[in-house]
Amino acid sequence: MTGNLNMRKIIIGLLLIIIPAVVTANYGKRLCSKRGYVCIKAKAGDTWKKLFPNPREEQVVRRINRTNTRLRRGMVIAVPKNLYVVSHMEVSPFPHRIEPRGRNVLLINLRLQAFGAYDGYGRLLHWGPVSGGKGWCPDVRRRCGTPRGIFRIISKGGPGCVSSRYPIGRGGAPMPYCMFFYGNYAMHGSFLPGYHASHGCIRMFTEDAKWLNRHFVRRGRGGTIVIVR
Repeated sequence: MTGNLNMRKIIIGLLLIIIPAVVTANYGKRLCSKRGYVCIKAKAGDTWKKLFPNPREEQVVRRINRTNTRLRRGMVIAVPKNLYVVSHMEVSPFPHRIEPRGRNVLLINLRLQAFGAYDGYGRLLHWGPVSGGKGWCPDVRRRCGTPRGIFRIISKGGPGCVSSRYPIGRGGAPMPYCMFFYGNYAMHGSFLPGYHASHGCIRMFTEDAKWLNRHFVRRGRGGTIVIVR
């Protein structure tokens, strides 16, 4: 009896190590205690355009909070104190220059929930939010993290790209402007809730996925380098 109890404790301990906890707190909440930010709570009836009628300001706040979903009552939103003058490139979590590699580099940082697109001279051209694998997916009963490493673009599709597997059993989940970088894992446009929520793909704002797909990423060995950290 004691042996079985000890074995159960060992198994539970291993599961806690192997299966990462699903973090569902919005990214913006992390910024509430940082200098330069104030946080507000959305009220019933609030929309992005109602709170931020200036399109530039709305874009900055959405990117800072890593979300493009509809506002919910009680949702915490981080707002930079200098919102009236700052651009979204000025609030980039990435350096504006890195060591040149002679070709485009797409850097994806899962901790920062963001990507940075660098040209061959090491200049940051664009950045945006991402949402990666949520860690454990009940519908497939397994871990579903996003692969880390250095990759290249295998293939890509247009606005009509869809999943061949999800939802489970029928497929067809929208993956606009998909860019496959490892097996069945792709970057694509979607809704981002402000935390990791995918089956392992890297979700982006659809406008970002479109720009990357059409103007930045190149396929093949001499194409774009994709680094996922």
